[in-house]
Formats: sequence, C-alpha cells, structure tokens
Amino acid sequence: MKKNAFTLAEVLITLGIIGVVAAITMPAIIADKRAKELEDSLKKNISVIQQALIRASIDEGELLTPLNQENRELKPKLMKYMNVLKDCGLGTEFGSCVPNQMSVEDASATYKTYNKSRDINTTVLDDGQFILTDGSMIIIENNHFIFDGRYRIYISVDVNGFQRGPNAWGHDLFTFEIDDNGKLIPMGADGTYFSNENVYCSSTSSNAENGIGCTFKALTEPNYFKNLP
Repeated sequence: MKKNAFTLAEVLITLGIIGVVAAITMPAIIADKRAKELEDSLKKNISVIQQALIRASIDEGELLTPLNQENRELKPKLMKYMNVLKDCGLGTEFGSCVPNQMSVEDASATYKTYNKSRDINTTVLDDGQFILTDGSMIIIENNHFIFDGRYRIYISVDVNGFQRGPNAWGHDLFTFEIDDNGKLIPMGADGTYFSNENVYCSSTSSNAENGIGCTFKALTEPNYFKNLP
C-alpha cells in the first residue's frame, strides 16, 4: 500500500513559516501584556493609596489636606496603613531610592520625562519614599509651594518599582494631587496644577516635568498604554 507523508523540505518550510509569524506577532503580544500589567498595577495602587488616606484621616480625626499637613508629616501617616517592604528615606539624602539630584551630590538619574528626552525634575519627589511588598514605590511631595500662594500635596507611584523600566513619567511613574478637600485626583485632570497637556503630557515637550500630567489620560483613555512614545 502507498503511504502519504510530508517530505523533510515541506516540514522545514512549514516550521519556517511558523517562525516568521511568531517573530512578527510575539513583540506585539509581549507589548500588550506589559501594557495591561502597567494599567492593572496603576489601578491597584490608586485603591491602596485611597484606602491609606481614608484610614489615616480617621486616625487623625480630619481629612488630610495641604491645609493641615506640615512639611514631611504625611509619609509616616500613610506608611502605617500600607504593606511597606523598605523605607527609602526622604529623597534628599544618600541611600534614598530616588535621590533628588539637586540635594545629593553625584546622584544618578532614575526617571525620564514622558517622551524620554531628558531627566525629570526630582524636586517633586523628595518628601518621602517607600517600597511596598508588591514592588511598587510610593513617593511623596508633602508641600509644594506654588506661586499663587498655595501649597499642594502630590503622591506619585512607580507601579513596577524603580529597579524595573521603563522608569519614565506617564509610563510606569504616575502622580496624583490631594486637593484642599482631601480628595485624591489624578494629575492632569481639571483643577490639578499640571493640567496643561501640551506641556505636561506631550510627545514633544522638553519640560522637565513632562509626564507628570499624564495620570488622568492613563485612567481615561482606553488605548493609552498601547500608544506610549
């Protein structure tokens, strides 16, 4: 009886086609997976921060706002209600996970702006830093003085930790603002200080704080993480 079978050449051609298809599709699959991980981690950290703020406010007997929090008071109040793996200090001393380059001599750059064109302004990341057990890092700016005479509180989160890339604002580093009513607002939303998208969440801006205003877009635009520059 005659038996039908594939020849060695046919098998090799088939394997070659499969390899080409895999080479084309795998980078997209990996990119989609990473985008989903960053998005999910951002949403998880919002919940973690909000719960810590609520519990700390109950403990204090009042909402925590820029109006009643003295310089560098916020960090220990939040740490009590988070699963902290490591205390990274303030950010202005040696040993900080993300040192302020204006305060720590010869400190190496950790984060880039949204379009990765330059190092970020780390002066808004130097009032408290700590790493959580899931690897994400919380970074606090307790009282940022604005020229309008107001003080503001910013809470940033590196959703996958500073030891993993891409280490860029608007990619894996996201910032929130606490308003005068104690509400946690994603930076870039109306009413937040860094809401000018053309400056603070732009693929062309050269501003050292470009990316700080991307949090609102990251939470509201469905394909945000798939379209990062």
